[in-house]
Parts: sequence; structure tokens; C-alpha cells
Amino acid sequence: MLLALVEKSISTISIFKKSMSTTAKSITPFPILFVDDEDSQRALLAGYFEKRGHPITQAGTGEEALRLAKDKPPSVAVVDMKMPGMSGIELIGRLLELEPSAQIIVLTAFGSVETAVAAMKAGAFHYQTKPVELDELTVNLEKARAQFDLVRESARSTQLLQDSVQTTRILGKSAGIEKVRELISLSANSDSPVLITGPSGSGKELVARALHAGSSRCEGRFVAVNCGAFPETLLESELFGHEKGSFTGADKRRLGRFELADKGTLFLDEIGEAPPAMQVKLLRSLETGQIERVGSEVTVDVDIRVVAATNLDLEKALDEGSFRQDLYYRLNVVRIELPALVDRPEDIPILAERSLALSSAKAGKADLRFSSEALDVLCKYNWPGNVRELQNMIERAVTLSRSNELGPELFAGLRGGEVVEYPERLNEIEKRHIEVILKRCNWNITESAEKLGIHRNTLSQKIKDYVLKE
Repeated sequence: MLLALVEKSISTISIFKKSMSTTAKSITPFPILFVDDEDSQRALLAGYFEKRGHPITQAGTGEEALRLAKDKPPSVAVVDMKMPGMSGIELIGRLLELEPSAQIIVLTAFGSVETAVAAMKAGAFHYQTKPVELDELTVNLEKARAQFDLVRESARSTQLLQDSVQTTRILGKSAGIEKVRELISLSANSDSPVLITGPSGSGKELVARALHAGSSRCEGRFVAVNCGAFPETLLESELFGHEKGSFTGADKRRLGRFELADKGTLFLDEIGEAPPAMQVKLLRSLETGQIERVGSEVTVDVDIRVVAATNLDLEKALDEGSFRQDLYYRLNVVRIELPALVDRPEDIPILAERSLALSSAKAGKADLRFSSEALDVLCKYNWPGNVRELQNMIERAVTLSRSNELGPELFAGLRGGEVVEYPERLNEIEKRHIEVILKRCNWNITESAEKLGIHRNTLSQKIKDYVLKE
């Protein structure tokens, strides 16, 4: 039963009324499953939380609870220990089979702590003795939901890490990649910030995940955020979280990436794109180890290791005043530079074979191989999109393949079949070279002009003359 019989217990009634009057704040709504054979007591608790906005499901037996849970496995459940038919202990195990992340609160009569301990061993999140105090149950339910979210997020991060071990090993035999692996080995088990630089698609997040996997924080979460993917107002909420009602659309409290990464690694991708005002807040949080959610004045301690990445020239950004010097020095403790794929051609066959193995397994096509002509095309292409482009092109070829051998015709879409070999005419060589540099710099005119050693106005004119398009 969820409560001692109300009809026979005046003390229970008084406790229940007191709880209803003193529970001033409600928690963020989430679904709750109540399971108890005593209809009136189950309805009493369910009604209380339903009035506070929680979607409620009720079941009078363990068997009924399982039928409901098969259609929609619960995230949080409140289960009575003693019921006719299926016991609370058995129900816990069956519910966890349907939803391993489910958090179950067991209600037991006072003095039955041994039974409650058995329920905890069976997988229950918490137990609470009867008669039930609603303040206590409210707190326990909020903790249960937070634990559910934590377990779910941890499971996702673990799966991502496992996937990354298979798909993102730092492959290659070039001197540049050997240096990257050496720096990962030396710095992985440190809490020092790491700044990873390199062109888009070169594998910066893979290096960040390798650092996390090799650290003492590997049991914690790896949390990534792209600093260039959000406008300034949303980026603050994404990083630091927000309180309910702090801005339009903030209908509940939300934890930010800093809190989610507590005891783990926070990966700040595209850090060079962070707005100036956000750079100030980032620096403060990195220096103090504390954050404040949007709409709150309460500081929250966080224990994280920060890894940042950018494809921009931060030294140039410092000179231009678009990136803070103090934040740069805070992040640039250990520097790992990833070379462009065109600068490590000896790694292309290794990466191509690995990508082929992964893509063919995913497509269910066994025994695929490159023809010598196809591999030659791959090795001669300049790969402006780096490893990401290589992986995508091979996945496309696997999808379109009609035989076990991948021929060069499957790679005719390499930006028009463009390879490192240049034509003989001087103007064609210049056109091709300009286009390569533009693509490598993501069509940043200023950066491209600097690499080409010409004025940006001159470059703009050549783009027009050669009819180059992004």
C-alpha cells in the first residue's frame, strides 16, 4: 500500500494535509507511474502530483503495470512492496528489463527496512517508509528523474566513446600524425587545457575523444558543444544552463554543458567562433571552476577538463582583436596541430582502407576492395575536406558499388575529379591553386589571400575572372 489506511489513521491524514500545505514549490513536470493495489491511496498520491502538472499513469497490480510499461516504459515509478500476485521486488526487475535507465522508488511499511534493502539490491533507486510525507516524496521523485537523465546521458556518451574507439583511431604513419599521437599520450592523463588546431574535417574531435579516453576522467562524460552553432544568447544557456522562466521559452530548468561534463571532459569545438562577450564568461568559469545558470545568482562548482578546437588562426584573431588574449593563453597550455590530409599523402591508403571496412560493414557488403586505379585516384586527390571528405566519398562509393571491386568511376564526383596533378597551362594552374586554397580556408577571403601572398582585392578579382564559386 502507498499509505497507511486513511480511514483508520488520523495521524496519516494529518501528515498528508501538512505535506500538501507545506510543499510550496512544484518540480518540473515529468511522467510518473504509480503502482499499488489500494485504489484510494494510489489515487490520492497520483492526484496530488497530477495537479502539479505531472503526466500520471496508474496500475493496481504488477501485471497491469507491465502491460502499460510495454507500450511506454517509465522513466520514474513509485511501487508498493506488498501487492497480491506479482510482488514489488519482481516488478522492479521486470520494469528494468523494459527500461534499464528507469528509476524506481519503493514504498514500504515502517520497520520493513530489510525488505527495502532487498528492493535496492534488485535495482530500486530509493525507498521511503509509510505513511508518506509528500515533501520527502517530491524531493525523491526529482532526484529520481535527475538520475534517469544522468544515466541516459551517460549511456549515450559511453556509446559514442565506444563508437569512436572503432571509427576514430588516430590512424596514419606520417610524421605529423606520429607527433599528434605522441602529444595525446603525454597529455591525456593531465587536467591541463588542450587546444587542437587544424583545418575542417581533419579529425579534431577525434583527438579530443582520444584525450578523454586516455585520461583518469574516462569514466565521466565527454560533452561536446559547437561554439559557432548558436547565437550568443542561446550559447550562454547551452553552456551554463538556465532556470525556469529566465527567458521566453524557458519552461523548465535546464543543465548546461558545463554541469553535464562535471567529472569529465568538455569539448569546446570552434572556440574561435565564440562571441567576445561569451569569451569573457568562459574565461571566468575556466579560471574559477564555477558557473551560474541564466536567471540564477547561485554559483555552481564544476570539475571539468577543457579541450578546445578551432580551424581559425587564433594568433591572427588576437592581432585583429576578435579573440581575447587571456582566454587564448588559458586554453593554449598544450597545443596539438592536426595537418591537412594533403600534407600527409602516405596516410591516405591507410585511412581509405579503414573507411572502406567500416562503410562496407555498415552497408552489409562484405569483401569490398579498391582497384589499383581507384586507390591511385584517391592518393592523388588533394582532399580539401580532409578526412571527413574521404570518409563520405568512400561511403558513397560503397553504397553505389555493384561489384566487390571499387573502380575509379565511383570517385568521379571528387569535386569534378580534381587531383593534385595540374594542367600545363599557367592560368589553369593558378585557377586550380586558388580554388584549392579557398576551399582549405573555407572561402575566407582574407585568410586565403594571406596564404596566397596577394591582396584580398586582387584575390576577389581573380575569383571573378576565373568564375570560382563556393
